[in-house]
Amino acid sequence: ADVTRGALRGRPAAMEAREPLRDVRGALRAVLARLREGEPGEGREPFELPRFWDALGQTFQVTSQEATKLSLAFSRPPLPSSEDCQKLSEDVQNAILAVATVYYWLPKSQGTTLRKMVRDATTEVVEGMIQLTDTILNAPVESLSQEQLISTGGVWEACEQVSNLPRGEYNQAAVVSALAACLGVVKDAVEEMEHALVEGQDPYGDIMEDEELGFRGNRDTYWSEADRQLLSSCMGLMKASKACLKKVLPAVKAHGKAESPEQIAQLDDLADIANEISPSVDELALSMYPPVNPLAVRLNAAKLASVLKKVLEIAKTSHVCPPSEEGWVQFLTGAVDHNMNKVKNFTQGQL
Repeated sequence: ADVTRGALRGRPAAMEAREPLRDVRGALRAVLARLREGEPGEGREPFELPRFWDALGQTFQVTSQEATKLSLAFSRPPLPSSEDCQKLSEDVQNAILAVATVYYWLPKSQGTTLRKMVRDATTEVVEGMIQLTDTILNAPVESLSQEQLISTGGVWEACEQVSNLPRGEYNQAAVVSALAACLGVVKDAVEEMEHALVEGQDPYGDIMEDEELGFRGNRDTYWSEADRQLLSSCMGLMKASKACLKKVLPAVKAHGKAESPEQIAQLDDLADIANEISPSVDELALSMYPPVNPLAVRLNAAKLASVLKKVLEIAKTSHVCPPSEEGWVQFLTGAVDHNMNKVKNFTQGQL
């Protein structure tokens, strides 16, 4: 009974000791909200990119260390006193404020693609620290929980992301990174659809038979010959998407510059429109599975074709496309038109 009373007496004291963490969690949530909805101003002038990267790396490292200290302090008895918890909380808050402050150094003139990548990395670190404080506040005071270990590891991982951020010539490296990510996703989508379209293959072969899908002869689980003709033109558009990114990426690597506001803006425009390729490819691919609705397929094909034409037009009129690159732009524009016209012809009777 004495032990139980002692434990009950200790619990409110432990809760009270953690009170500064509640305050810091509120402060971190305010920082996160500002990061999510706000844009940095014109930043710190004169801006020096190497100095920015050094400062960002240091603040991420300090944040990782503060997460470790906080987690260790609450990993085993005796728990930190109210004063110690206050100090730990202040150190965590200062580390996060430093991360956000360095992000805000980055001026708009450096390009939106680069800023978005840095903001995403910064946001992830703040979210990780909020998750860790949540876990400590909600955990039993007696022991280190599995959730606390996972949350601490989450902060470490988020802080390590700074080393993966593209650090080449200003915005150019960020745009190369964004285009490479798009290409990877589109490649996977094309391969998946090619695999599904193998002659005679059941597109739902990896799903067990059930009452909803019906038997293998059910029209809803198979492509007709007319479906396959339509889908071959859709595959042509999907392959054109992959080819488009495979050509734009090396052109940006070879010719992309970030020496003037106009060049930076052109690179950002290219990255923005290229980011629309992957979701457009996914939407088209989803509409291609049986039962095929030809009008839905046509609509999604037209959307993808429109995005690809925009990418090619923006590339053609930008500095990344000197005369030596114009051949493939013209060829791919023709390929997009050719496949889209075939889709229109196959679906004309449905209108």
